[in-house]
Amino acid sequence: MAAPKAPHSGPSARRVVITGAFGFVGRWLATELFARNPGIEIVGWGLRGEGADQIPGVRRMGVDIVDRAAVFAAMAEVMPAAVINLAAIAAPREAALDPDRAWRVNLFGAMNVAEAVLAKAPAARFVQISSSEVYGGSFARKAGPLDEKAALEPLNVYALTKAASDLAVGKLAHDGLKAVRFRPFNHTGPGQGEAFVVAALASQIARIEQGLKAPVLHIGNTNVSRDLLDVRDIVKAYASAVTDDDLPAGEVLNLASGVAHGIGDIADRLCAMAKIKIAIEVDPARVRANDLARTLGDASRAKALLGWQPVIPIERTLRDVLDFWREKAAAERKETGTR
Repeated sequence: MAAPKAPHSGPSARRVVITGAFGFVGRWLATELFARNPGIEIVGWGLRGEGADQIPGVRRMGVDIVDRAAVFAAMAEVMPAAVINLAAIAAPREAALDPDRAWRVNLFGAMNVAEAVLAKAPAARFVQISSSEVYGGSFARKAGPLDEKAALEPLNVYALTKAASDLAVGKLAHDGLKAVRFRPFNHTGPGQGEAFVVAALASQIARIEQGLKAPVLHIGNTNVSRDLLDVRDIVKAYASAVTDDDLPAGEVLNLASGVAHGIGDIADRLCAMAKIKIAIEVDPARVRANDLARTLGDASRAKALLGWQPVIPIERTLRDVLDFWREKAAAERKETGTR
């Protein structure tokens, strides 16, 4: 049962709304915000039923960002100092399978939240989480890393919905919304779901170690590379956007490492951490057609304005993700009684 709503007396300089708060990134963001300011009030918006294992200290509200009336009512009730919009259909495959839902959530839901901030809490900072995928075709035309001036050329449904919301928030910033847009490059970490490549690989290895799967790692595209970061680095930038009063409104900031890691190399590294020998096989069902050969970003502006740069080495990230899935695989084995 959800905790009873505590009445709000009015706007609070310490109150932050996180949409999609009970997802992978939202949990890490709440942890980072509490670490920086133990007195902060975090209100987590999620679909009804989400947050049953509620994050300690986070007040849960069942708000569907697609429901415009509910969003405006909730914003008027909470009156936050900042809103971070994480709610999204974030897996490209999921967006491709249900484009209508992706558009409703990623564009129209984001607009509902942004417009509610402008109407009901106009002094609040609005942080929109976009994606490096909005650059799409621009990656193929430049040998070096892309900065925020690169053209938006989305190549899939997910990227298209994110590019549209990115531009729409930019328009609202022109109208007075105190918005900051982040374009994070691929990121992973403990808790990420199997719809994403590192978690998908690590979960297989963990299940292989427990005897729940044959010792073969199935992988999709191996000849692609990604600018890959740790979620714990990513949320530091989001938190800084909330706490840094000097950050100008209307900014667009890449979050990138400037280093591209081959997916085949990631698989090799994870297999090297495994407790048994594992073969690697390409699974045609996992191969994404027309996948970008490489993504690479320039985050110089985030460093200049926020002092942000990634610090967690890829080896730690991979090991932490693998250890997370080892715990889940061990629990699965115990539950099923597999020997």
